[in-house]
Amino acid sequence: MTRNYLTASATGALILERLPQVKARTGLSRSEIYRRIAANPPTFPAPCKLGTRASAWSALEVDCWIADRIAARDAKGPA
Repeated sequence: MTRNYLTASATGALILERLPQVKARTGLSRSEIYRRIAANPPTFPAPCKLGTRASAWSALEVDCWIADRIAARDAKGPA
């Protein structure tokens, strides 16, 4: 994943999403998300620490990850 994720959304605001929302948007389980983050190289964006026991993901990074999955599917052509 080589994209620059540090750009703001169309409204100019950076949005953070907690794990339940990321799971719902991606269809991945908690363990699969963390497995992909720990992979070498990582295949899912890492969360941002909000505090000692709180993390959240950039909505833009998750959007880009989803778009990459769709692009990879489309690059393969019809099944």
